[in-house]
Amino acid sequence: MLPKRSRLGEVRGPISNGPMQSRPLVALLDGRDCSIEMPILKDVATVAFCDAQSTSEIHEKVLNEAVGALMWHTIILTKEDLEKFKALRIIVRIGSGVDNIDVKAAGELGIAVCNVPGYGVEEVADTTMCLILNLYRRTYWLANMVREGKKFTGPEQVRDAAQGCARIRGDTLGLVGLGRIGSAVALRAKVFGFNVSFYDPYLPDGIEKSLGLTRVYTLQELLFHSDCVSLHCTLNEHNHHLINEFTIKQMRPGAFLVNTARGGLVDDEALAHALKQGRIRAAALDVHENEPYNVFQGALKDAPNLLCTPHAAFYSEAATTELREMAASEIRRAIIGNIPDCLRNCVNKEYFLRSSTGGGAGGYSEDKKLIAGINGGYYSSGGLQQAHSTTPLEAPHSAGSHGPPSGPPPPSVAVPPVSAVTAPPPQGSPRLPSSGFRFPVSQELGTTAALK
Repeated sequence: MLPKRSRLGEVRGPISNGPMQSRPLVALLDGRDCSIEMPILKDVATVAFCDAQSTSEIHEKVLNEAVGALMWHTIILTKEDLEKFKALRIIVRIGSGVDNIDVKAAGELGIAVCNVPGYGVEEVADTTMCLILNLYRRTYWLANMVREGKKFTGPEQVRDAAQGCARIRGDTLGLVGLGRIGSAVALRAKVFGFNVSFYDPYLPDGIEKSLGLTRVYTLQELLFHSDCVSLHCTLNEHNHHLINEFTIKQMRPGAFLVNTARGGLVDDEALAHALKQGRIRAAALDVHENEPYNVFQGALKDAPNLLCTPHAAFYSEAATTELREMAASEIRRAIIGNIPDCLRNCVNKEYFLRSSTGGGAGGYSEDKKLIAGINGGYYSSGGLQQAHSTTPLEAPHSAGSHGPPSGPPPPSVAVPPVSAVTAPPPQGSPRLPSSGFRFPVSQELGTTAALK
């Protein structure tokens, strides 16, 4: 049994840095490509990858020493998983959704959780419109007929094959959620002639006027008036299976359904039943409750008029690069700054803000060292450039703009040529057991290094 990690009130002091200590360790939990993250982090941290599907596959060194973690959506961190990490101060989800992290437990353990909400907006919005257009014009099904060798010899055959195609102009598109992606979809949909309505109880009045949309104040009203419903909300304990047997009955008969948000928003069994009955004319899903999606298993395996894609709406080369740069930059800000003040997208900041003012049991004390950067503020004293910028609006700061650091420079990690297999650890750092384990620290420009 691993000992439980201490609560906020007992969080150990800042991690010191200097020539006798190893550099702070940052781990990519569920991947192995660090080529984009390394240029951003290599001067302030040692970066490693775990390529794990669960915390049981993560090496003990990472569990004991990692102060920062990057993660995609293929690993889940429950409270029990989080308690296995002994030094973790920040987790950055490489994406927007954080439903695979117990955010509350992380906050109680003094771990900041961040996401990257600004990436891939155009890609997801474009994919959403692509799916909507496919449902209305049945392009996907017609293309498959041609691929399968079906001959269209007259208008009657075309009419039979294209049965269900609909005109877009004048129909109502209902958006559940009007955040960044929902707003981008709304603007695109208006160009195609949709009347766009939305339901989002978290937005202030007046948003609809600035975008020229129709706002409704209940989900029931949105479902009742929409010819096509598109989901753009986060997944939480309150909206799991938002689209279910009951809410489907509130939809307009023959409506379309699109989901590019989170698979858990839709009850697959209820959707399959509605598609077979024809109550929902067709549906397009890029996200699924159980991923990777298997077309031969589950409630939807025999459902007609269903278009499924493999959770790829976010992807483009430009978006992926931007996403990983933004995630690594948030880790960098945590290393050289103060948590949570330096973080741009901390989703559990209330745990730190509440405790820093003295409120709440088990919170941080007002000792600023406990909420300092994860290197104990070593880098924040100067001597290194400020956090890597991914936008032109952030003014660059030159190295040493605030004077030299108060101590000696941080130890460097040598990156030998490809033929080398190990590099000696920095002076004073603990060595791994001689079990033959290799711990990768970089994956940059064809070079590798390892701690033995």
